[in-house]
Amino acid sequence: MVERVVPEPQRRRRRPTKQGTVLSEQVIVETALRLVGQHGADALTVRRLGGALGADPSALYRYFRNTDELLLAVADELIGRSQRGWSPTGRWRFDLCELGLRIQASYRAHPQAALLAAHRTTGRDNERRAVETILGVLRSAGFGDREAVRVYHAFVDQALAFAALDAAALALPAPAQKADLQVWQDRYGRLDADAYPHIVATVRLLAHEMRFSGYPFALELLLDAVEARLPSSADGKTGSQST
Repeated sequence: MVERVVPEPQRRRRRPTKQGTVLSEQVIVETALRLVGQHGADALTVRRLGGALGADPSALYRYFRNTDELLLAVADELIGRSQRGWSPTGRWRFDLCELGLRIQASYRAHPQAALLAAHRTTGRDNERRAVETILGVLRSAGFGDREAVRVYHAFVDQALAFAALDAAALALPAPAQKADLQVWQDRYGRLDADAYPHIVATVRLLAHEMRFSGYPFALELLLDAVEARLPSSADGKTGSQST
């Protein structure tokens, strides 16, 4: 792709494509998300997108300068989906917990795209709204600006790190996913108690626990630590909200 994006009012395709699709940035992003989900990262090409949309690949140049800009738009779409239907309650801990779980769920729903996008900074509309929202929750809770930014950084990085980790596991073929989980029973379940007493004592719990994401509990631990850092003047008002 080359740099020849045109302003929005001038780039709208008036006629449908061969498949009856009227092109728009949103339609292209949703199609890219679907193709990546079905075929992996290799699907994110102008040629494949054009084919899926029934349009000449060159038409996409009017919307995105290059495939990296398209990828950032896909990443921003995942962020946007995590915010749909959410509204603040005024309880900072509850709100952060809900936002974190929504971010994770959005990325887990599209693991192939998450592998490409979880580590990117888009600077686009949805990301900007998310940053504004999270900082607003923290500052309203009573955190000073410096502490709010540090907590924001830890909160977002934790959510995205787990999203990428979970996505990597979910992106594996089903037999590989099953085989990885079976290791906890087939290998760890047969260890010698003298050599590995702690594993043997907890192996049934391990086999059960490792079937799920560690993020919800990790988020709870993070929020415990964040709450402990809340200024005492604000603690009585907002610091003891439950997740």
